Order: sequence, then C-alpha cells, then structure tokens
Amino acid sequence: MKVYLISSLKNWKVIELGNILRREFPSWIIFDDWISPGPRADEYWRAFEKKRHSNYQRALKSYAAKHIFEFDKKHLDESDILILYTPCGKSGHLELGYGIGKGKKSYVLFDKEPKRWDIMYQFCDEVFFNIKDLIRELQRLEALENK
Repeated sequence: MKVYLISSLKNWKVIELGNILRREFPSWIIFDDWISPGPRADEYWRAFEKKRHSNYQRALKSYAAKHIFEFDKKHLDESDILILYTPCGKSGHLELGYGIGKGKKSYVLFDKEPKRWDIMYQFCDEVFFNIKDLIRELQRLEALENK
C-alpha cells in the first residue's frame, strides 16, 4: 500500500504524521517527500518567475512548474490512499479531489474542528479529528488487504 500525505508546505506537522504512520505500517510506503523544499518554496518559485518577467499563466508552463507537477502527480497516481491533513490550501484540495475522481481511498485529518463547516467533505471516505481514529481506520484497511 502507498499512502500520499497531502497538506500545506507550511504544515510541517505532516512530517510527524508520516513518522507515526511509518511506525504503525512498516510495510507501507508513506509519501511525504513533496514537503522537502520547505515552507517558502511556492514564494521562491513566484519570485523567480517574476524576476524573469513571467506572469502566472506563463509560469505554470515553465519547466520547473511542469516538473514539480509531474513529480506530485506520479506519486498521487501510484498511491492507494490519500490523507489530507489540515490546515491545507487550494493545491491540497485539488490533489484530494483528483484522487477521489480516480477512485482512491480518501481521508481528511483535521487539526481541529473547523469554524466553517463544509458539506463537500462527504466526497471523502471519512473525516477524522485525531490520529488514533485515523490509524484504526487504516488498520481496518490493512486487515482487509491481508485477507
């Protein structure tokens, strides 16, 4: 099984979640490598493109943007399970929606109950508010996989 952890570049708690899941599911691939460029990667990319006099539309077609997009998409496509860990922005929600459309198991782990509720999270298989409940669900999937 491969699990893709989705979050914000600024949410480094996702690394802790990855470490917990690697301990709980040692035979699974837990993918969180996308966060390695750091919390300001998007800002640096924008500044770089602005320095080259690119607008957003042109920047999305750059070699760097396409390369990074294909890196993320490859791992999304290879994954069996997607977990969006909030707080998370537009990119993460787009990735989750893409995976749901591809029929992947999908979960949201909220860091706390949101002030603004949204009914569209019903597209996911389940939402959680603590790691223990998420782990129980993943253990249930693991048991089904091993049958």
